[in-house]
Amino acid sequence: MKTLSESLKYTPVQPGFGTSGVRALVDDLTDLEVYCLTLGTLRYFEKKQLITNQHNLSKDLIQIPLACDLRPSSPRITCASIKAIQDCGYSAEYLGQIPTPALTCYAMHKQLASFMITGSHIPLDRNGQKANRFDGEVMKSDEQGIVAEVNTTRETILSGFAKESVFDAYGMLKPDHNQPLPPPSSAAEEYYRQRYADVFPEDSLSGLRIVFFEYSAVGRDCLPLILRNAGAEVICMGRSDEFFPIDTEAISDQHLHDLAKIVQQARDQYGKIDALVSTDGDSDRPLVLGVTESTEAATAETSASLVHVRFIPGDILGLMVSDYLGVDSISVPISSSPAIQEFFLDNKIPVSLTRIGSPHVIASMQKSRNSGYQRIAAWEANGGFLTGSELSVNAGQLSALPTRDAMLPIICVLHACVQNKQSLAEMVDDLPAWYGKAGLLDDFPRQASSTILEALTPSDPEVTTIQFDSDQVILCDNNNKIIVQYPVNCSQAAQLLRSKQLLESVFCRQHGFGELLKINYLDGIRCYFDNDDIAHIRPSGNAPQLRIYACARTRKRVDEIVALGIEEPAGLLTQLAERTKQHTQ
Repeated sequence: MKTLSESLKYTPVQPGFGTSGVRALVDDLTDLEVYCLTLGTLRYFEKKQLITNQHNLSKDLIQIPLACDLRPSSPRITCASIKAIQDCGYSAEYLGQIPTPALTCYAMHKQLASFMITGSHIPLDRNGQKANRFDGEVMKSDEQGIVAEVNTTRETILSGFAKESVFDAYGMLKPDHNQPLPPPSSAAEEYYRQRYADVFPEDSLSGLRIVFFEYSAVGRDCLPLILRNAGAEVICMGRSDEFFPIDTEAISDQHLHDLAKIVQQARDQYGKIDALVSTDGDSDRPLVLGVTESTEAATAETSASLVHVRFIPGDILGLMVSDYLGVDSISVPISSSPAIQEFFLDNKIPVSLTRIGSPHVIASMQKSRNSGYQRIAAWEANGGFLTGSELSVNAGQLSALPTRDAMLPIICVLHACVQNKQSLAEMVDDLPAWYGKAGLLDDFPRQASSTILEALTPSDPEVTTIQFDSDQVILCDNNNKIIVQYPVNCSQAAQLLRSKQLLESVFCRQHGFGELLKINYLDGIRCYFDNDDIAHIRPSGNAPQLRIYACARTRKRVDEIVALGIEEPAGLLTQLAERTKQHTQ
């Protein structure tokens, strides 16, 4: 009798961890792979006592919460996840299609592990699963143990007899074992909405008229209700029955043009608009646009230019939220705007820089908590905001939610507008004069990205920063402690200076860059130039994409850097890939 492995009519591809959670092509996320991933994760959680903090509770009394986004592949993947939960001895509480932070908030309140089926902002042909421990997100330190359990689970299933398996030759559940999704519970969405009702009274946003861009964001029904409950007039527009992703960290000029047209339509029909807000696909990253009006009279000829939108990058949005909340400790990824350090260090509030991805900023928040800080926050360059401690806000208490959340930054900055009697644009103008923008090349070969990193990254993993002075090259660790200093005329310095020259040959004076002063290698390659330009190159952890994060003192310059970076067919990122390939041959 054949084993399942011998009977398979396809070659399985094991999904891997990305920046946050497991991501893969939908075609590779067969029911078999999803089942193994879920069951293996649960078995790891059991070994580490991470299912629940109620360790004496029997399995049959535990309901594992799970939810999904609006991707067409998500319901099937959710069904396979439920099958694994049940076969592990638990029951599943299906919470419907809701924001990732709504699921996590509810599960942490119940102190239970949970699963979110989502591909977030990545292309439609991909999806993923994000698991949470009872106390929050899976950490990087958990990943190796989870992978080992998943592999063991897969080996056991594949070595079983095909005839007796619940999976067919294509890795899908056989009809007798493929159950439809159960009716969803509304408990998590209701708990999440109440979280904000408790701290933002119904007149908090009174007087504001907000456009909510619905498209296919999973929070398109939930988040407008929260804003309305806080007193805002909310106009929902742009709903789509077909799923398409938006990366809130890479908003293009075309995106802004399309969103401006939506705002103009709303303005023409309803009157003055204060902001447009939305989220990414699983509603854990915010999208916020300030809206201003031209002083020229609106006529048939000029109405198209009457409304102007201003995209607020996620890192700047996080700065505004942290100022509003009065935090005393901040953790942000290295890709964030220098405005954050400039603003908060002037106020003597510590800012820790981490690698990119929520597990890294969560680990940094834990260090802050261990150091005695009381009002702890973190955010990512995409604007997803995390709280590491309970915070008193307005008249209520906001419990800690150490996972990316889109609702908190949206509602906080809108309330700050009301309190300060300022527009969003005016509030941004009061901040340090730094501008940030990100862009990416899609379908960029992973090998080409790896070659860039390998060619330019120091061999010593302790080296995080290299500083180029006129007479020496200085190597420092992540705490800015000097590891070694080389005179510029020695052989060790010569090798490092060749990397500097390679980068300067691409990011050159012809394109407006100054001399390269410093490179940070904490996560990717972040280049600091003497004219205050910053260009940060990093492969995506979730998809075959190469990103550029740019910072500069003017909006025009930061737009120019990103445009130069992703220009086709031979922009700066493509040139860098070609030259590093030549360098390594």
